[in-house]
Amino acid sequence: MSPPPSGRHRVPFLHEKRIEREADLLLAEWTAKGNPVALPIPLDDLVELHLELTYEVEDLRERLKDRGVLGAIWFDENIIRIDTTLDPREHPSMLGRFNFTLAHEIGHWRLHRAHLRANPDEAMLFESNAEPAFVCRDGDKRPEEWQADAFAGCLLMPRPRLREAWAEWRGADDPLALTDLDVRAVHADRKLNENLAMEQFCRPLAERFAVSATAMRIRLQALELLVSHIEPRLF
Repeated sequence: MSPPPSGRHRVPFLHEKRIEREADLLLAEWTAKGNPVALPIPLDDLVELHLELTYEVEDLRERLKDRGVLGAIWFDENIIRIDTTLDPREHPSMLGRFNFTLAHEIGHWRLHRAHLRANPDEAMLFESNAEPAFVCRDGDKRPEEWQADAFAGCLLMPRPRLREAWAEWRGADDPLALTDLDVRAVHADRKLNENLAMEQFCRPLAERFAVSATAMRIRLQALELLVSHIEPRLF
């Protein structure tokens, strides 16, 4: 996953390594309280017991008059709201998307809240009856949304736990090349076919971490465990 071009944005540039450190720090804070980091990551407890936030499932599309919204966070109320279309109680297949969206909103809280609080132009976000600080939509790649996505991936699929699960699942910690997968021409777009093949392969591991196959594929590629090809060794 590559960040968008730099420039004047609502939030400062954050390197991927910094974002991963922030996700790891949150988990370290949780374990320092005597809590194990089990799989899948206990988002409910992290949100409500550690961060002392509230989260609700609500018809955000009606509330915000926005058909593309998935989640939003209100800094004045310390509350995260997730749209009903992702409610895993009603739509079990959406569990991975729900978890990712909730972790994404946690990313806004951890990465961006202090920065916005220090900005006089954003002061109204911390007043009573404020508008949501961030409204998150599918496919939105503004810097703040890319950063929250990256945070969510690191939080839900921590590097050491994922590498450990990968080695256990595969029987080795070596990367897997796309050429080792059965890529069928389901669509005219070759890249789409490759992604679908990787996601089908990732599905069992994704279920273990309670994320979508897409999220798992992106994280494994970022960790270079899923690669396009493996260079042959000279010796």
